Amino acid sequence: MTRPVALTSGDPCGVGLEITGLAWKNLRHKTPFFLIADIDHVAHATDVPVQNITKPSDALKVFSEALPVIHLPFSNMPTVGKAQPDNAKHIIQSIEMAVKYTQSGDASAICTNPINKKVLKDGGDFTYPGHTEFLAHLGGVKTSVMMLCAPELRTVPVTIHIALTDVPSALTDDLIEETLLITNNALQQDFGISEPVIAVAGLNPHAGEGGTMGFEEIDRIAPLLDRLRSQGLTLLGPMPADTMFHASAREKYDVAVCMYHDQALIPLKTLNFSAGVNTTLGLPFIRTSPDHGTAFDIAGKGIADPTSLIEAIKEAGQMAQNRAPHDKSFS
Repeated sequence: MTRPVALTSGDPCGVGLEITGLAWKNLRHKTPFFLIADIDHVAHATDVPVQNITKPSDALKVFSEALPVIHLPFSNMPTVGKAQPDNAKHIIQSIEMAVKYTQSGDASAICTNPINKKVLKDGGDFTYPGHTEFLAHLGGVKTSVMMLCAPELRTVPVTIHIALTDVPSALTDDLIEETLLITNNALQQDFGISEPVIAVAGLNPHAGEGGTMGFEEIDRIAPLLDRLRSQGLTLLGPMPADTMFHASAREKYDVAVCMYHDQALIPLKTLNFSAGVNTTLGLPFIRTSPDHGTAFDIAGKGIADPTSLIEAIKEAGQMAQNRAPHDKSFS
């Protein structure tokens, strides 16, 4: 039986609900999903028909005709374009409900609309750096991996939101190994790639150039890759980051694992800024998200681009189909 994707409200003062309506118009005959939000907020943010549902399976009955919404009453109507901490606790609750629906098997995957971390901290005592860490907590895992996907490229940063000066000390052998193993498993299970090829960037310019620009590649990264190759992983590298993202280089691998945030995100966003999808690997459920924020500055102006959300919902649905043979809850 097909199960719908659970879409969280995100911050109702941003572009999330606005682009949700546009995504429904695009996907109404393709990938079914339902929204967990205040139905009055949805009507305020978009002009698409909405249908109040009480359980995820009802979404399949109405999806082609209306946007299905599981009503979660919020404290206040949103002040579009402005931070409004009063609704923070319900934004968090929407995420928690999506996880529960997915863990129970009522939803196939989670797609999260953008949140504003300061809003959640100010109004909801949110102690996590962002979505990814909160979802890891809800899923009961210590380590999760961020993958950015676009039609042209997949990238994974080993370290994420830390200062560049902290990257070398943060790049432990355990962290690099765990990132590579989680990425390899996800490509097999969720992306249907039976024998993934993973390109691994070096840390230093020209991957250290034989030690003239740093020794991390020689001393640590290369020996680790050799050990993982002996365990059956197909790994390229460590590769110079400045030569691994042109078109012919990208044809040789399925994902690029990079040592730090900008090394991974700049090439992807340069190749396709609009269609990037943020995917969290290593969770016991599927989670995707558009690769942008709440965009308070353009919320309510009718100019927000729904492409990334559309691609995120589609990817969540496809990952669920790929994972189904490995997931006992689908049987």
